[in-house]
Amino acid sequence: MKKFVVFQLEREQYAIPVELVISIEKMMAPTIVPQMPDYMVGVIRIRGELVPVLDTRKLLYGRPFEETGRTRLVVTKAEDISVAFIVDEAKEILDIPEEAVKQVNMLAYEQTPYLVGIASLPERLITLIDPNRLFAHLEGTKAIKEHIYSAAFSLETERV
Repeated sequence: MKKFVVFQLEREQYAIPVELVISIEKMMAPTIVPQMPDYMVGVIRIRGELVPVLDTRKLLYGRPFEETGRTRLVVTKAEDISVAFIVDEAKEILDIPEEAVKQVNMLAYEQTPYLVGIASLPERLITLIDPNRLFAHLEGTKAIKEHIYSAAFSLETERV
């Protein structure tokens, strides 16, 4: 049995292992950063840390998110920085038995290595995502990390 944070994106439900989730935040207006990949809507500050905000709907469906009162940011650790994924709604924390998880077939896995399985539950299917792999798989992550590091460095030097 593993715990997952389940969220809604369009009509589908996805889940991220709870140990990879730092927090779930209400949507806040990110600061726009020029010259960044189009899926990055900007950066926000969470508990003193600069966090890039990624449009999960654009990443998975090719369309920009539409903000509602339920829109949330699922903040995860991705490699060595925190990353916020915009989701339509954070649903619940759910225990998923390992026997309910089916592996993604190899062809699909090669195209989307961040989809790590499908949880087949009696009343629904939930796609399991590894946020580390998703972030690592994106084009432009190097530019995002460089921006975060340089912005964090310049903030540190301003305080000195």
